[in-house]
Amino acid sequence: MGLPRPRKGRRVCSLPKANCFGPLGVAPEGEEIIMTVEEYETIRLMDLEGLTQEEVAELMNVARTTVQRMYASARQKVAQALFYPSILRIEGGDYELHPHSGPGRGCGRCARQGRGRRLENE
Repeated sequence: MGLPRPRKGRRVCSLPKANCFGPLGVAPEGEEIIMTVEEYETIRLMDLEGLTQEEVAELMNVARTTVQRMYASARQKVAQALFYPSILRIEGGDYELHPHSGPGRGCGRCARQGRGRRLENE
């Protein structure tokens, strides 16, 4: 039996400004839900920046099927946190932070390449 193929670190351009979210005014009902940093990045790039799965795969240096799997997992976790008022925490994973990025802001590479859109208050 061969050795498993080593996992590549998924390239991430932006870390969340806040990494913990939860219900206000009611006690959390469900268990705490953990979303990885790379799952967060797929939500940011696809839903906020408007990129396609192929563009996200290129930026994150992974296969499109990997993006599809991470995105589906992230969306399910968001839905669970909303439906069963739960704490959603973003942490961990297997990623490499782009060297020109920082907490809560992208590396600017997406905007420089004409991809996605910037929010007015950024």
